[in-house]
Amino acid sequence: MLAARLANGASKAGTDNAFGDEQLDVDLAADEIIFQEFMSCGAVAVAASEEKPVEAPMGGSSERLYSVGFDPLDGSSIIDANFAVGSIFGVWPGDKLLGRTGRQQVASCMSQYGPRTTMAVALSAVTTGGDAVAFELTFQSDVQRWVVTREKFDIAPAGKVFAPGNLRATADQPAYKRLFDHWVDNRYTLRYTGGMVPDVYHILIKNKGVFSNVSSAAAKAKLRLLYECAPIALLIEAAGGASVMAPSPGAASGGTPLSVLDVEIDNLDKRLGLCLGGKEEVDVFNRFMFG
Repeated sequence: MLAARLANGASKAGTDNAFGDEQLDVDLAADEIIFQEFMSCGAVAVAASEEKPVEAPMGGSSERLYSVGFDPLDGSSIIDANFAVGSIFGVWPGDKLLGRTGRQQVASCMSQYGPRTTMAVALSAVTTGGDAVAFELTFQSDVQRWVVTREKFDIAPAGKVFAPGNLRATADQPAYKRLFDHWVDNRYTLRYTGGMVPDVYHILIKNKGVFSNVSSAAAKAKLRLLYECAPIALLIEAAGGASVMAPSPGAASGGTPLSVLDVEIDNLDKRLGLCLGGKEEVDVFNRFMFG
């Protein structure tokens, strides 16, 4: 159903979500389809999405219940350019999302709708009873089922590939400007589409790179912790990489870098800047951004 809607491109729905963001018809279609699936599966207690940011009861009745925060269609603004887009899901045990951290997730998933339909899946240490793992599934239309196409993602500590989001912040965030210049001066390869899902998926598939999205006083943070940042941070860290919350605009230099997985979801619209990717690349980010 969603694939058919995506094939027709994106048009404005004439409505805004609770955060004041203009909605597209495909955003609403994806949101409706996913909520319907959650209500019928029996294992979801509550769910909240970027389009409907409330902890809505899903009527789950299984012995083990889960709560899901999700972005139904990340990158919908680039659909008309025929770029890949995707969906992001974070899964927590129990019947609530507020007050949790990303580290308490049992799993997360990032699906991508491009030439192939794929999912990067992370199972946390809580789920596996050992180390967290991340792997890929691909939908094979000829047999109508998902198959494992990569048993393990493993991000190298260093790799000169970068995806710098919110570059408008470099105009009034000197540290971010110096970091961007460092990437250019050291001949990093740019791999940036404007969609978080394809940019991060590229890091997973190529096993290297860094993604950043830093805010400033004039270029506010747009990425939301519950629906995007926490689920993707689990994927990256499960694949051997690292994540860090970027300093707040106007913060003094210094401070202690904090994994995105340790940031509390204290409201459903919590937004932040971040960096994630190879551990050494995130260390470079920390040196520039935290002084």
